Amino acid sequence: MKYFNFRFSSLLSLLALLAGAELVQAQPGTLEVPLRQLKKYRDQAFQEKIFVHLDRPTYLIGETMWFKMYYVEGTRHHFLDASQIAYLDVLDKDQNPVLQTKIALHEGRGNGALILPATLASGHYTVRSYTNWMKNFSPDFYFQTTVTILNPFRSFEPPPPVVQAQPYDLQFFPEGGQLVRNVEGRVGFRALAPNGAGLGFQGTLRNQHNDTLLRFSPLTFGIGSFTFTPTDGNDYHVLLTDSLGRTSTHRLPAIREQGYGIQVLDASPSALKVIVTARMPEGTPPQLYLLAHTRSVPRYTQAQNLRAGRAEFLVPKDSLSDGITHLTLFNFNQQPVAERLYCQRPASALRLEAKIPKKAYQNREKVPIELTTQVGTQAPAAADLSVAVYLLDSLSTEELPTIENYLWLTSDLKGTVESPDYYLTHTDATATTALDNLMLTHGWSRFRWDEVLAGQSDAPEFLPEFGGHFVQGRLSAIQSGTPIGYIDTYLSYPARRAQLFVSRTDPQGNIRFELKNVYGPKEIILQTNTGLDSVYRMEILSPFSDKVSARPLPAFSFDKGLKDPLLNRSIHMQTTNAYSPAPSQLTTEPALDSLAFYGIPNRKYFLDDYTRFPTMEEVMREYVPEVSVRRRQGKFHYRIIDKERKGFFEGDPLVLLDGVPVFNTNQIIAFDPLKVKKMEVMDTQYILGSTTFQGVVSYFTYKGDLAGFPLNPHALVMSYEGVQAQREFYAPRYDLKANQASRMADFRNLLYWAPTVVTDATGKHKLDFYTSDQPGTYRVVVQGMTGQGQAGSTSLTFTVNKRTL
Repeated sequence: MKYFNFRFSSLLSLLALLAGAELVQAQPGTLEVPLRQLKKYRDQAFQEKIFVHLDRPTYLIGETMWFKMYYVEGTRHHFLDASQIAYLDVLDKDQNPVLQTKIALHEGRGNGALILPATLASGHYTVRSYTNWMKNFSPDFYFQTTVTILNPFRSFEPPPPVVQAQPYDLQFFPEGGQLVRNVEGRVGFRALAPNGAGLGFQGTLRNQHNDTLLRFSPLTFGIGSFTFTPTDGNDYHVLLTDSLGRTSTHRLPAIREQGYGIQVLDASPSALKVIVTARMPEGTPPQLYLLAHTRSVPRYTQAQNLRAGRAEFLVPKDSLSDGITHLTLFNFNQQPVAERLYCQRPASALRLEAKIPKKAYQNREKVPIELTTQVGTQAPAAADLSVAVYLLDSLSTEELPTIENYLWLTSDLKGTVESPDYYLTHTDATATTALDNLMLTHGWSRFRWDEVLAGQSDAPEFLPEFGGHFVQGRLSAIQSGTPIGYIDTYLSYPARRAQLFVSRTDPQGNIRFELKNVYGPKEIILQTNTGLDSVYRMEILSPFSDKVSARPLPAFSFDKGLKDPLLNRSIHMQTTNAYSPAPSQLTTEPALDSLAFYGIPNRKYFLDDYTRFPTMEEVMREYVPEVSVRRRQGKFHYRIIDKERKGFFEGDPLVLLDGVPVFNTNQIIAFDPLKVKKMEVMDTQYILGSTTFQGVVSYFTYKGDLAGFPLNPHALVMSYEGVQAQREFYAPRYDLKANQASRMADFRNLLYWAPTVVTDATGKHKLDFYTSDQPGTYRVVVQGMTGQGQAGSTSLTFTVNKRTL
């Protein structure tokens, strides 16, 4: 795992906050080294999390996928204002990206949209999101969920063939991580069917003589546990029998002759009991240490000595944080020997309530919703929310994740958790046992203790994007491919607002540009100063992650009985797209400063205000006194007046055309001045990156598109997508009778999408929307969180009927 020590001022206050969260109840002199190294690791491998609220679970090609991003720090789940860019991928069944975009984050929030193209095949797709910093770690840490996309214009693939002998995946997880001879231990198990769902079965534990020792079955979702003591001279296996009577044999994990067994018991409403049973060589020091840490923040430590091979720890529950806590056992040498997960349901979750006046509406009728937010049973709290209202048709099958389940549960567990909502919303004895079984079978750490204790600190490959999007590339020799270091490179794109970015290659030939406020598609131009440097091979690297999670997508098959509903939705989609008002198809960029990157120029010339000359040389000589045009050995040069020294600067100024550097002055002299609208001059030295220019001469064409200017043939020119510009969600309003009587069909199945709904200090917010002409049952989904990290969601349904005459 790669991590490094942050030295950025924007995170100092956050790290101080996390240090304050480290309220460790500890005995003096215990676990000094692990605690110190864990804090060092946490500061170096800073954790981020992203949750994405999608507008609905099922789409047709041609529809728009709307989404809201919640970006938080990984410990307390407070909104985070560190990374300014988030990435979102849509991956197909082969883990290949089919859609990718970059989203601007502001104070931990961001939103965007993707139009699903007709090239997509029907099937399940993975939607995932991450930051540049998160690319240093496993893709299992990325947000990830599954959606269904249907293409009615392409034939559906045949369903997968039915396999007669189904290979069941039965896994065993000894509590604490190991089975030890003659030590009673609890074993968690998880059985998965070929489609990835939990499997119901009957199991028997048998020895090498095929004697049945105990019988067991899953409690929920193919997950359960049993307790037994492996004895000397015996070997064990499990016989699984499915609902059809088919059997398969599975072996238990290897049994150790020596080691530590732990059992975590819910001793009382206020405390956990951790029982340690050890079988170690005679003379082994008896000291043991228990560390409870929640998302890498230590919460409780205690030391005990083994007596007759047994020790007990009592852990106060009020010393633990909400969510998943790791209980790690260390031996006398302060080395980890066993670990167990425990989950404490959030005590102060965000309570969301959505109210509508009635349960049934007519088409084109106004639907008011009143939202209320409060934390637990306490006073109302302001919260940042996102709201979606969509049709529950027969094509919608999956349930999308909720923000509270993701932040408190699934983001800290490995693999897919089936029906995560069950574990946090149900609090009965069965659900509590099921939650404990889940902790047994999904044990996972974001780090390895051996790396933490060794203090490994590899430099990160990917830095946080604190200021803007990083464009990274590489410079190398054309023939040999050898990296070229210490060369200035220039990245620009033609525009009415001049923007230029400079980066010097490192010894490995890598370059990095930080692009601020660059939205939508651009034609970027990467070049070096060919007047000073040789010709090199240049390349721009993809900013998206090329790592994929091992988490599989469920198998996809389409029920032919849904052919008519699919056809209806397809017709409605095409009608909506064809007749939507033009503004709903447009994107808008935020208002930006119109100044060029060099600021306010000393002089500005609008060429239409002057007599037009046929050549650029005449223009410069006749009415730009700040710039002297010189010709030496057949090459033109500009020299700008140095007012302080009452002479001319000795070097060439930076010459730009629509923000693109022009290093050959002969080219700009040969350019048609009638294509130039204005010119700006900076008559002082200008420092850009590691280079100092003797002034700036900047030309602008009428459209900011270079107007046919011939670019350097050695420059790299390519299309590049900047940060996604905002798209406004369109929904018609029928508050006027004329609109309500309109004959224009309204076949929307997504009635409302609002990514930035904020309740006030009283926890209230009111909104409204209008139904469409599609009858059916609609679902309202509201998700969000407070500034203090409490997350919550709610949903409700209502019906829409056709208006009667």
